[in-house]
Amino acid sequence: MDQTEVETIVCPSCGALNRAPAGKLASGARPKCGKCRAPMFTDTPVAVDKATTFDRHVAQGTLPVLVDFWAEWCGPCKMMAPMFARAAQTLEPEVRLLKVDTEALPDVAARYGIRSIPTLILFRNGREIARQAGAMDAASIERWTRQAMAR
Repeated sequence: MDQTEVETIVCPSCGALNRAPAGKLASGARPKCGKCRAPMFTDTPVAVDKATTFDRHVAQGTLPVLVDFWAEWCGPCKMMAPMFARAAQTLEPEVRLLKVDTEALPDVAARYGIRSIPTLILFRNGREIARQAGAMDAASIERWTRQAMAR
């Protein structure tokens, strides 16, 4: 990535759009939000509770966004949750990780035709670029994400 490229990052706390040099992110910088001063990356997935928040991360941020579509009643989802959280520790700040509860946001799940859970969808520039259904371990999530981003 060119040092002059700039990423637009959605603050997970207040939703403000922030700009950060891509080169600094690649070298491990951990910026804070210019509006609320909260850390932009916490090495944990962001739980999305509104469709507008989901849309803001996917459509207005420039980072790739990996979304875990899950539900509280789903056994495999519960088994994968700690693996997804572990993957966040490795993938951030290169990728934003979101969790979408399909029971709380059925309109978002329907929009993407989620038929089985857990399902991972990787977005870039507001478009779906890869999809994977079924539980995976942290290493598999990381590998799958990096391979999909390389295409």
